[in-house]
Formats: sequence, structure tokens, C-alpha cells
Amino acid sequence: MNTAKLAPLFANEDKAIEFVESLMWPDGPVCPHCGGLEKAYKIKANPEKKVRHGLWKCGHCRKQFTVRIGSIFEDSKIPMKIWLLIISQMCSAKKGVSATQIQRMTGLSYKAAWFACHRIREAMKQEPLLSKLGSGGGIVEADETYIGGKARNNRHKGRKPPKKTAVLTLIERDGQVRTFKIPNTRKGTLQTIIRPVVDRSAVIMTDESRSYEGLDDHFTAHHAVNHSETFVRGMIIHTKFRRVISLPTQALDHRHASSH
Repeated sequence: MNTAKLAPLFANEDKAIEFVESLMWPDGPVCPHCGGLEKAYKIKANPEKKVRHGLWKCGHCRKQFTVRIGSIFEDSKIPMKIWLLIISQMCSAKKGVSATQIQRMTGLSYKAAWFACHRIREAMKQEPLLSKLGSGGGIVEADETYIGGKARNNRHKGRKPPKKTAVLTLIERDGQVRTFKIPNTRKGTLQTIIRPVVDRSAVIMTDESRSYEGLDDHFTAHHAVNHSETFVRGMIIHTKFRRVISLPTQALDHRHASSH
């Protein structure tokens, strides 16, 4: 990593935030609360009124947000320019960087330096997104679930069972699979993950959850499945669809023999 080219980002918080926004939102800001795109506007920073740098407000749900939400920078008071400095050092050091070295370099407390290093290392463990799912008009299925055992199977008697973990999985037909741990299954959360990962030419298949409504505005087609009615439509669809948009009709004509 060429730290000389990034030097201006280490000195200016606004430039550092704009740089991260350009990476996270290449097509413009995305509201993490409702998934809104078109009506977000920036709020000017004002330290006297405690208005932080990089603050946006969504014109759809009227909630405020920053590019930190949903990233390793979330729930952190460390300035973005310091985050970028730490990342550049960790990526360029041949033998690694310790938290104490980051502490001396940035002036952070040891606790804050340790926290930043561990978050960055955790992000480094994830596989890079080399290509988007569904490129070239492929089919991508999306579904969410909760992982965790039943309370009666909890071996620690008398203890409250741990909360189940929500996960979202995106899978290509005969292709890649990507799974994300998510804080909730709301529309803003799911669609903020799906849109950057899935190619716009893809066909999206989901269940009838309202969290997926509006995906047809961003992809070639979106099909919502009704799991309570089982049919077979060719080799593409194996459940009845509430809404069908732009798939060849000849692939959708055959019902399961049990329905006759």
C-alpha cells in the first residue's frame, strides 16, 4: 500500500470519510435503516452543536446515518483518518503491527488501539469479494434465518439460553455462496447487504418477506416465493410465485403432478 498517496487522508477527517464513502457507496449514499437511495442529503459538521463529520439524513425514513454503520468502524469514536492510518500500517508492515506500536503512533489509549487492531484483523479473515453474484443474468437466491439451539437442549440448567443469531445467505445456482451475520432482518439491513454484493443483471429469488420488497427496482427481476403452495415450474422454480417479472414463460408452465 502506497502510504504517500494516502497521506492527505490521514490529516483531514472529511477527506478520509469521503474516501470511505466512495468505496462503500460507489452509486451514492444508501440508508442502512430503510435502504433508501435517492433522497439522502448531507448534514454539515458542527462540533459546537455536536454534529459529527460524515452525517447524512434519509429523506425517506427521516433517520440519520453515517458510512460507519455496518462496517468495522461502527460504534467507535476513533476518527476515520486514524482508522485509515492503522489499516495502512497493518497492510504494509511485513512482520505485523502490535497494539502498543499503534498506540505510540496515533496517541490512542492502549485499549482503543487493541480494539482497532482486532477489528481490522477480523475483517482481514473474510474472503475478498472478487466478483458480484449473479453476473451475466444469473439466478441468486436470498434467505435469512436464525441459528441457535432450543432452550430445552441447553445443558447449563438454570441459565437463560443465549439469543439466536440472525444470518443472511446469498447463493448462486451452481455457483458461489456468501453468508453474513446480521443484527436484524429489517428491510434496510438486508437490502444494504444484498445490493452491493449482487450484480444488477441478476435475477433475485426470495420469500414473501416485506424486507425484500423493492428489489425489482435494482435488479433484472425479483421473484417472491409462497412456501405454503408447492409447485414445480420447469427446472428453475420449485414453488409458487406471487409475482413474476421477465423470466421466459416457457419455463413457468409446468405444475407438479400432485397438483392435478
